[in-house]
Amino acid sequence: MVDNRSGAGGNVGAEIVARANADGYTVLTSTSTLLTVNPSLYRMSFSVDKDLQPITVLATGEQAVVVHPSVPARTLAELITLARQKPGALNYASAGLGTATHLGAELLKLRAGINLTQVPYKGGGPAAAAVLAGEVQLLVGTLASTIAFIQAGRLRAVATTGLTRFRLTPDLPTVAESGYPGFDAGLWFGMSVPGATPKDIAQRLHREALKALQHPDVQTALARQGMQAAPATPADFAARIKRETDTWAAVIRKTGIKLD
Repeated sequence: MVDNRSGAGGNVGAEIVARANADGYTVLTSTSTLLTVNPSLYRMSFSVDKDLQPITVLATGEQAVVVHPSVPARTLAELITLARQKPGALNYASAGLGTATHLGAELLKLRAGINLTQVPYKGGGPAAAAVLAGEVQLLVGTLASTIAFIQAGRLRAVATTGLTRFRLTPDLPTVAESGYPGFDAGLWFGMSVPGATPKDIAQRLHREALKALQHPDVQTALARQGMQAAPATPADFAARIKRETDTWAAVIRKTGIKLD
């Protein structure tokens, strides 16, 4: 049974799981931002560290730095050079404050030492549409929402944002290999359970999740959405949450991002 609970950036649904019986029958499937960004943006009524137990990453979905074809930059280096020549003149679209599109661009600004101007939209669709229309010059957006336009030449991708090249776009370099080692603004979906869930139950859920991710139909369905299976051990998943939480906390602190 799937129970979609929206609100507060996913915190409403996550709190239900955090407070649920720790019997393995209530599981949280969440985005990366819920577990790694929200603790720095919201006053949360539960602790990601104490009240949720990580099981595994389920899938990764890559973001890419894309520009309108009118922008005279075909590589990330050329885009950064252009931004340095015209500080603040390049506008980037975001899906709203605190979203992955917003934070990915802000991380790029900090690492590259450039000045870009955010133009927030109400969601990823409108943000991508704004770049397509030439209203803004660039976007750090999901490949799932932009790949068709990239292939059609209506948008130009200059880099992906994960630590390694995405399997679905092997010829597209990462920001990390383009001069910014360690840069990581990739997206993922993960599985967690209430923090007090017994280890034997957590291990059974982990085994069954990995078995499902190996099924060809599941992998095909993920690929259609621009994602790929990315199973991990609970320890590796916990380490990833900690690492990315520290990264986004620093970005939010340095940029002064606050939700209204």
